[in-house]
Amino acid sequence: MKKTGIRQSNIELLRILSMMMVLAVHFDGAALGLPLPVGLGSTDAAWWWRTSVETLSIVGVNCFTLISGYFGIRASVRGLLTFVTQCVFYSVAMYSVCALCGVVSFSFAAWGESWLALTHTDLWYVPAYLCLYLLSPFINAGMERLTDRQLLLWTGIFVLVNLYAGWWWGASFNPNGYTVVQLVMMYCVGSAVRRMLSGVPPGVGWSLYLGASAFTAVAAAYMAPLKVYAYNSPLVIVASVGLLLAFAGMQFRSGFINYVARSSFAVYLIHKNKLIWVSMVKPVAIAAWGAGSLWIATGSLLAFIAVTFAVAVAADYVRRGVCLPLIGALFGK
Repeated sequence: MKKTGIRQSNIELLRILSMMMVLAVHFDGAALGLPLPVGLGSTDAAWWWRTSVETLSIVGVNCFTLISGYFGIRASVRGLLTFVTQCVFYSVAMYSVCALCGVVSFSFAAWGESWLALTHTDLWYVPAYLCLYLLSPFINAGMERLTDRQLLLWTGIFVLVNLYAGWWWGASFNPNGYTVVQLVMMYCVGSAVRRMLSGVPPGVGWSLYLGASAFTAVAAAYMAPLKVYAYNSPLVIVASVGLLLAFAGMQFRSGFINYVARSSFAVYLIHKNKLIWVSMVKPVAIAAWGAGSLWIATGSLLAFIAVTFAVAVAADYVRRGVCLPLIGALFGK
């Protein structure tokens, strides 16, 4: 997640939007279950609401990884330690807060396990991104040696193999996109976009995103949800790249956006923490949907996004104040 140069607010806004999308798919598909295929003739307003949320937001994880590839990870021991301490900080903090509030009964064994945030976790993206970070120097070195034509060729082959063997046939190396292979693939795609497509007009990107999303919504009426909404689905990949192109074509600066974007990953680490998810997020989503009003469901979703981001920004301010000085003491200012 480390970048060189001045932060580009257009991409930082996409980072924020991507994490908002992650919140939306968790509020919808993860908490309530993915909307089942019913055929377009049998769809109702509730089905379209849930399908629209899932379809428009499923690109969030891919976009988050595309951004890393777009800028390129500049791996360092200091950066690695910053990532690890961030994951550990929120794992320990969430358990400690839940124990103090009586959500769980405190035990030294469970508290000790909360320190093992890279291995004893339900957050698949944490160890997967760690592997991507460790692999990034090798990936970067390889891509830098490739000509544009070679980069396009081998990235294209990599994507096609993932689509055919992984997405279509469910090969174990990447059956649905919840894998290190998926992150490596999207990282390579993001790098190729920066190198060869950065001048594409934003309108082209929006057309790709909305067009692929529309096809996904139609496919959702007939195909298995896990197939339609897999991160390695061809339509989801196209929509993800389209959204990156749309934001890459913008040019503006905003200190506020840059500041909020710094806490985007904290949003994931907080809301999807096992204790927070089970005791707060999932019950709220189920209750909101159970109210039987799409207005209540929409309002609850928007409130969930706003509150989670507010909590994450505040918590990450504390995290940076605690962890960054310690890391700075090890490596110097």
